[in-house]
Amino acid sequence: MSGSAYATLAGTRRLGPPTASRRSESPRGAGPLAAVAGAFTLAQLVLVRPGLGLGWDETVYVSQLSAHAPAAFFSAPRARGISLLVAPVTSWSSSTPLLRVYLAVLAGLALYLALRAWHGLFPVRVLALAGALFASLWVTLFYGPQAMPNYWVAVGALARDRLLSARLGRPFRPGRAVGPRGERVPDGVDAADRRGLGTLPLLVLALTVRHWRLLVALLAGLASGAVEWVIEAYVSYGGLTERLNAASAIEGGLGWHVAVVDQLRSLGGRALCRPCTGAMPNPAVDVWWLVLPVLAVVGLVVAVRARRTAATLVPLACAATAAFPYLFMIGYAAPRFLLPAYALVAIPVADGLIHLVTAPTGVWRRVAVTLLVVGLAGHLAVQLAVLERTVSRTNAQHRDWSRTAAELHRLGVNRPCLLTGQDAIPIAFYTGCASAATGGHNANTSRTALDRTAHRMPVADITPVGSRPPAYAHDWPAHRYGGLDLRVAPATEGGDAG
Repeated sequence: MSGSAYATLAGTRRLGPPTASRRSESPRGAGPLAAVAGAFTLAQLVLVRPGLGLGWDETVYVSQLSAHAPAAFFSAPRARGISLLVAPVTSWSSSTPLLRVYLAVLAGLALYLALRAWHGLFPVRVLALAGALFASLWVTLFYGPQAMPNYWVAVGALARDRLLSARLGRPFRPGRAVGPRGERVPDGVDAADRRGLGTLPLLVLALTVRHWRLLVALLAGLASGAVEWVIEAYVSYGGLTERLNAASAIEGGLGWHVAVVDQLRSLGGRALCRPCTGAMPNPAVDVWWLVLPVLAVVGLVVAVRARRTAATLVPLACAATAAFPYLFMIGYAAPRFLLPAYALVAIPVADGLIHLVTAPTGVWRRVAVTLLVVGLAGHLAVQLAVLERTVSRTNAQHRDWSRTAAELHRLGVNRPCLLTGQDAIPIAFYTGCASAATGGHNANTSRTALDRTAHRMPVADITPVGSRPPAYAHDWPAHRYGGLDLRVAPATEGGDAG
């Protein structure tokens, strides 16, 4: 999570617009928003389940400040905001259920604060529906309680854009930096990160209206977010250029890649679609995604008529620039990439939907309400079905990692220890070991270093059955388990090295 997400969410009330009504700022007026946030928190705990094990990327972020396992290799594109977010739990506890509950509660609170920030610019019913639409997406429910940055970027951007929507029309009173802080270097230079593009419309607007203090605040926020990433580039990656190049190689580089179909294919519950092949999901899964731009345009038209154009145009513009690179500039897809865009577009979409059912009168209004209720109920049913399949599939994979870890323990691979090979990073975390690789994007050691390590702690390699093991593990005895060959270095097989 970026530093600006904390700062923006924490400062929304103090920096709220002076024109907000007493009712919209009152606890009673915020009741529907609290109900939506509470339901979101409960849904995460019930549907995703606290016992869901940690995924690959989660083990990397969690291990950086973990009481359970050594820090995994931190590749060039990553940033440390989410590691700091989970540190209050992971630094002293290895309980995954505790971590899930902590994140679910925090995610619900963040959603409430982000929606509450828009009081005074939109009716509460619009904000409540927007929160429900965003929170009911399977991808939001799935990633809310996970140690991943995408959800936190989304709610942070939602709160930030409200502050800037209000400030663009009146003198700016600086209180906090409002740009995205603690995130990776913006992607205007390279593929290190594409989230920075979500700030581009704000910079353009600030320049257009000559709002110099707002522009300075935005640039200060971006700079403060880049400082840690740049410093780490020189400390750990050999320099900024080297880190950018490494990040670009890992991300596949930027170019003209139409990934719209890939994103549609991933909506069926694929956490990462790379390469994105296979059949398209049932059309019922994708229909909401195709209707979303249409409803966003309806919301903009409603906003123009209601004379709140800026309040709607800012999040729509930021949503478009945040989504564009993931739709047209990378050669793969993941549903979580578009979470910030979904959060930003939710309010205009909700505004448009409510207008569509309240504008008609008489029997047509009843027809419109009926159609909306039926449509939203069907949409929710589809989202929950996709979520259930995704959770089940993910849980099965995590159980496999846990069982492999138990087998490694049986073979004498106990802490302190080191794993290499397929899925070494997540399995190492489950085992309580460090992980290493001599090649690929996560390369952080050499064969000589592995040989030395094998003389002082258990070292094991994980290779799929039928695949050729790495040269350093070719002569290690293989123990077949669950489609894997677990090769334990002879110097430590059956116990710690002497």
